[in-house]
Amino acid sequence: MSLAIVEQLTAGDLYDTALRCAGEPGERWRWFARYEGGRRHSLAGALGQWVGGADEADRELLARADGAVLDAGCGPGRLAAELADQGREALGVDTSRVAIQIARGLGATAVRRSIFEPVPAEGRWDTVLLADGNIGIGGDPVALLARCRELVAPSGRVLVELDPPGRGLHTTRIRLERGAERGGWFPWAHVAVDAVEEPAAAAGLVVDATWEHDGRSFASLAPRPDDRGQVHRIALAG
Repeated sequence: MSLAIVEQLTAGDLYDTALRCAGEPGERWRWFARYEGGRRHSLAGALGQWVGGADEADRELLARADGAVLDAGCGPGRLAAELADQGREALGVDTSRVAIQIARGLGATAVRRSIFEPVPAEGRWDTVLLADGNIGIGGDPVALLARCRELVAPSGRVLVELDPPGRGLHTTRIRLERGAERGGWFPWAHVAVDAVEEPAAAAGLVVDATWEHDGRSFASLAPRPDDRGQVHRIALAG
């Protein structure tokens, strides 16, 4: 087994632990994301959001999600569960076993797999969601958005949650930490709402709307019909 695979499995195991423990009093404040280079960021707010119910910003996002919705990196399923409660067709996809168990317990339809693996109804989803900063999955926004373009119908949209304006686009590696516990490093990316146009274009998508709600930034991306699925390379800052 390669070192990269070992690191991914270790990171996943610690993420599963975080989801299991997130509801315990004071537990969320023990969790951090460590960025390569030393900066550490508390995950208390993020964990509370992931395991909580849909809020007003979430509901506005879902109101813009037409038809059948694929929630990529659904985590413990608050958005897929909210869509199920609304009687809408939705599927959550995540690599975490615990996240999928929680999502199903909330009434969501969810499957355990990578978004880069085959998923049902490829090319026919009306909306693909990349919420909670999931534009960072894999550390390559162009590859991820190109995959979403493959999944969404020609008339569909990719709805993406992004960093606030002014933060640019950069790639890094991060790991989860709790006390003395350390997860493996895994690649991640950050894309600001005013920096998404370039990676979107490289993936065959165009930005057709942006909005902000309660300090959270979002964009709607539409397939470019004349692109024919061609993916272009762009330089990403480390």
